[in-house]
Amino acid sequence: MDIIKSIEHEQLKDKIPYLKVGDTVRVHVRIKEGNRERIQVFEGIIIKKQGGGLNETFTVRRISYGVGVEKTFLLHAPSTEKVEVVRVGKARRAKLYYLRDRVGKAAKTKEKVGARIETKEIVLKENLENKEEEIKDEPVTKATETMDTVKEEVVEVVKEETPVKEENKESK
Repeated sequence: MDIIKSIEHEQLKDKIPYLKVGDTVRVHVRIKEGNRERIQVFEGIIIKKQGGGLNETFTVRRISYGVGVEKTFLLHAPSTEKVEVVRVGKARRAKLYYLRDRVGKAAKTKEKVGARIETKEIVLKENLENKEEEIKDEPVTKATETMDTVKEEVVEVVKEETPVKEENKESK
């Protein structure tokens, strides 16, 4: 099982964008036609996200010439060049299938008021070489106190902070 996870981990992208259902996104897809490649942009509303890990997908819907078009993209696929968030949408459901029945302006989600479009990215893999260098540069400190001295200090502090109230005992 560890072998499969390690192979999948190699295939994951280093950084993925933070996407939510209801957001309007612009997906840049690498398309190969014959012997040349080009990048095609597909802009629409995310109507669903599903899966996890390497198989995580999201479906984008747009209306093109009066016809609804939905495309499902693998998040970690090499053909998915980049994903930009154009508008942050307000959705209260996990799947927005009801947009399929709507036409025109009704087929859009409301925009979150005051939401800033930020390019938030989730870091899945970091460079291990950089981490190893940081760890080597940090000085190693050793603990000089033993547990017994720490316990004694804690007991002393607790005794000082909790005074015994004799007046309450006499009145009862």
